[in-house]
Amino acid sequence: MVEAGECRSRTLAEQDDKREATWRERALNAEEALKAAHAEILAQRTRIGELHGQIWDLQAEWTEEAVQRITTENTTLKQRVRQLTTDNRTLDERLKAARSNLRFQDRRLADLEAQIVDS
Repeated sequence: MVEAGECRSRTLAEQDDKREATWRERALNAEEALKAAHAEILAQRTRIGELHGQIWDLQAEWTEEAVQRITTENTTLKQRVRQLTTDNRTLDERLKAARSNLRFQDRRLADLEAQIVDS
């Protein structure tokens, strides 16, 4: 009876040790994951800070006059693009008309040559 009690006590102690080892392992894994998360957060905060610095540097370089000048140039270039697009369409229509005229003249020339040959 005493041996059975001791055996049961040992079995319970072993089970407790196994449970404690499992919890200990989980706690260690959680601590490692927490450290990794803190490191990642620190790295991302550093990167965000660097990017904010770059944005501020870029914004500082542009004076109000420079922004106004670039806006004006952009507007001028857009107008120029519209004008060139219109000119391109006009020239394309003229080219089509010239090709049509050329085909008509070729047919007319062929008809005239045929008349000369016939007579």
